[in-house]
Amino acid sequence: MPEGHTLRRLADDLNAAFAGRSVRVSSPQGRFEADAEQLDGARLLGADSAGKHLFVELDGERFVHVHLGLIGTFDVHAGVAEVPDPVGAVRLRLVTAEARDPRGTSYADLRGAILCDLIGPERRAEVIGRLGPDPLRADADPDVAWHRISRSHRTIGDLLMDQKVLAGVGNVYRAEVLFRHRIHPLRPGNTLRVGQWRAMWADLVELMGEGVHSGRIDTVRPEHTPEAMGRAPRKDDHGGEVYVYRRTSMPCLVCGAAVRTGELVGRNIFWCPRCQPAFRSRAVQFTDKDTGPSRGARP
Repeated sequence: MPEGHTLRRLADDLNAAFAGRSVRVSSPQGRFEADAEQLDGARLLGADSAGKHLFVELDGERFVHVHLGLIGTFDVHAGVAEVPDPVGAVRLRLVTAEARDPRGTSYADLRGAILCDLIGPERRAEVIGRLGPDPLRADADPDVAWHRISRSHRTIGDLLMDQKVLAGVGNVYRAEVLFRHRIHPLRPGNTLRVGQWRAMWADLVELMGEGVHSGRIDTVRPEHTPEAMGRAPRKDDHGGEVYVYRRTSMPCLVCGAAVRTGELVGRNIFWCPRCQPAFRSRAVQFTDKDTGPSRGARP
């Protein structure tokens, strides 16, 4: 599932291509046809993201609320000479309507999203109100997340993925920020110190912000890049250089210990047993002997 930086980058791309312009709105697939007819010819005011949710605002206080889910894509094409016919199951298509504009013609196609709804401002506020703070939003308050983390017996690995606690963080950023701060993913949230949380939050703000600009997730420090270590670049469909995510049984880039994998709430977790020693607490019953992902866990 795309993480928060992907949605923020998508909102920026939509703004660059469409903000302030009238748009033709259609649903070639047909599933959004009635709402598309209402929006056709409206002016697109802008796009914004909150966690893994995208909101495209059109005049009249109308918002297209999108959640990409696991396989959704929203492809934006700016400054094209002509708009091709839709290919595949395009739920929503946006096309600039002006005949003459120095920015040229732009179009965007939404496919495979689990959610594409036309909503009003009250519903948008309700959706955002259910989310925890988003490290990519200027109005985010990390203390809101800390209030929940510091009072919870749940593991920090679980809490970081709970969108009601912290919005936008997915499995890659979870694994990597815990490694960078030497915290085992199964450590109970209420055993963390506030200073540890604030350091993780600041790190997420920086790492996810870099992800918005680069379009990939890079979490290794300069001394651990392929160039600095003389190693081959990572090859993975998620891209980017990471410490532990999907590096099961490979040597840790810092200490050389084999990276381990387990399952937590149906998702795979990754950690270095030496850099992230297990937190000793009776509240957590887990063994580091598990070296492979459990059946049914997702990466």
